[in-house]
Amino acid sequence: MRNNVVRPFALMLVLIGLLSACGQSASQSGSGQTAAPAAPTAGSQAGGDAIQIGIAVAQTSNVALLGQDQVDGARIAEAYFNAKGGVNGKPIKLILQDTAGDEQGAINAFNTLINTNKVVGIIGPTLSQQAFAADKIANQSQVPVLAPSNTAKGIPQIGEYVTRVSAPVALVAPNAIKAALGINPNIKTVAVGYAQDDAFSKSETGTFQFAVTDTFKLNLATVQTFSTKDTDFTTQATAILNAQPDLVIVSGLASDGGNLVKQLRELGYKGVIVGGNGFNSTKLFSVCKAQCDSILVAQAYSPSADYPINKEWRDLYKAQKQAEPPQIPAQMFSCVQIMVEALSALDKKTPLAQLDLATLRTQLNAQIQAGTYQTPLGEVTFTKVPNGGGEINQKQFFVAQIKMNADGATGSFNLLP
Repeated sequence: MRNNVVRPFALMLVLIGLLSACGQSASQSGSGQTAAPAAPTAGSQAGGDAIQIGIAVAQTSNVALLGQDQVDGARIAEAYFNAKGGVNGKPIKLILQDTAGDEQGAINAFNTLINTNKVVGIIGPTLSQQAFAADKIANQSQVPVLAPSNTAKGIPQIGEYVTRVSAPVALVAPNAIKAALGINPNIKTVAVGYAQDDAFSKSETGTFQFAVTDTFKLNLATVQTFSTKDTDFTTQATAILNAQPDLVIVSGLASDGGNLVKQLRELGYKGVIVGGNGFNSTKLFSVCKAQCDSILVAQAYSPSADYPINKEWRDLYKAQKQAEPPQIPAQMFSCVQIMVEALSALDKKTPLAQLDLATLRTQLNAQIQAGTYQTPLGEVTFTKVPNGGGEINQKQFFVAQIKMNADGATGSFNLLP
């Protein structure tokens, strides 16, 4: 954003009141209930009081640990960009719909946002599994979708209206294994566990397993499967321990994956643990607690990255949460930013109020994929994939090691050099 530059701490004072109002607005629709605008038309969408953008993420179910991070990022972004003038002076309004943790929940949320709320575009859903089901609906309706956390193979290929802001797992995950070998060069034997009922985890474990056997030439001793709904991992943990691994790699969500780590440590495993993208949330700390300590996680975001907007985002997040921002809310903030900047660029070409809703959605999608954005993730552009939408181009990735505090309940992601 180049217009109306506001210093971080001055802006923060303005946002204190705005965030409170934003949270109240979001909570009214946070359980799947719409904010109930009176059947907005295309004219009111582009020319009325606010431009409505849909947020379809998991606010309930076992996926809510990740979804709440996304809600946090969305609320901060809404207040931040409205304080900077919104879309050329017109405010945005985020309409939240709860996808829960399954495909049907995401389908219901997308249908409501498209047909009832009549949003200009949608950011979501939380899981890749949900995206494969719900993104097709948006694509058929020609409504642009920004994927904030869908890293499985094939997401942009769902259709031309699907654009991914979350870097694909194939680019990110192998970095964590390389970091593990840096910590313990004697790693020879690896055990893998993954959630077999989650599309992202299945895609991610494929990348991890290929990197183990083909890239790093390590021995893959055992592969254990579990469900995202599991809480007892005694069978999987015992099988992993029997394989005597030097490294354990877990692809799951914060709830199930965190519990597997917790039970592994309690049963005596002392080796290196790598967690997948589902571990990129501070909500993990409440699951495995002290046993989260030393987990390695590859990341597409660094709170210390020296980008002007990242500094502002970091200050705002820390003021709200008293902690460094993790990847998941940073990606959501970046999605809102991209939507706002694309709308602003489009409005300068043709005033949005002059466009009917269908035209606005189509032109917005094209503008999103054509733009260059300076986000908390760094510079972001998109490449058009064959017969599909936009794949993110991101230049820098990181690996963090979790450091738990003495209380055993809070911690931080510390970037490795």
